[in-house]
Amino acid sequence: MFSNYLIGLREGLEASLVVCILIAYLVKTGRRDALRPIWTGIGIAVAIAMGFGCVLEFGSQELTFEAQEALGGTLSIVAVGLVTWMVFWMRRTARHLKSELHGKLDQALAMGTGALVATAFLAVGREGLETALFVWASVHAASDGTPRPLIGVALGLATAVLLGWLFYRGALRINLAKFFTWTGAMLVVVAAGVLAYGVHDLQEAAWVPGLGNLAFDISGAIPPDSWYGTLLKGVFNFQPDPTVIQVTVWLLYLVPTLTVFFAPVGFASGKRKVTVADEQGPRPSKASQA
Repeated sequence: MFSNYLIGLREGLEASLVVCILIAYLVKTGRRDALRPIWTGIGIAVAIAMGFGCVLEFGSQELTFEAQEALGGTLSIVAVGLVTWMVFWMRRTARHLKSELHGKLDQALAMGTGALVATAFLAVGREGLETALFVWASVHAASDGTPRPLIGVALGLATAVLLGWLFYRGALRINLAKFFTWTGAMLVVVAAGVLAYGVHDLQEAAWVPGLGNLAFDISGAIPPDSWYGTLLKGVFNFQPDPTVIQVTVWLLYLVPTLTVFFAPVGFASGKRKVTVADEQGPRPSKASQA
């Protein structure tokens, strides 16, 4: 449940920041008339992301077992690729997110209502589709037959919306560089578990060999139905009896990815820290308000 909460929080907060930047810019520049197209684009993006998630969930139920496993494994690997790219992209470019969005919004304002809708849709839609795919893959990997993974995602998204509102109101400030670095690192760990489970799905679909070649089996020490087994499964997608290929893929992804992620580049190079105040822009001085 925690891993799904983290996914909802991290992905939802990125979308919330985008919405905050767009709305705050329009309000500060006196273009409140453009808020409705922005909200329309955001609504369309959310609806499409939810529809995409429903298609993944209900469409896969009509397939045979082998086809379901093949689809689940393939989409899990795609989801891991997308979330890894997103984690590195946000770590490197969050410092310039405000100016980039402002530039696109200025162009959209000059082009009209349709361009505003498209700008908001594209800004939020990418996050929505990535979230839907990664959440589906993570819930599929958990497969514990309970609604806890979905509850975790819902709580994470709700927290992200609340934080976004507090950011907009100026009631909350955090170091975004540190936030996206550490939550990104935790997402990499979660993604490693999803990747390993995706490989296991492909093994069950007979696309990848070695299903019966176990690396170890500690089911006796950590029963999957125990509270600590359930906790490890929910947080890290831990499996007490993984195959050799699963463990190999897990290590080949996790170790190099975390090494590169924490390499002294981008945010880690000692550049100016980024805070929510930076994303929202400087507050007007008393003299300018007079």
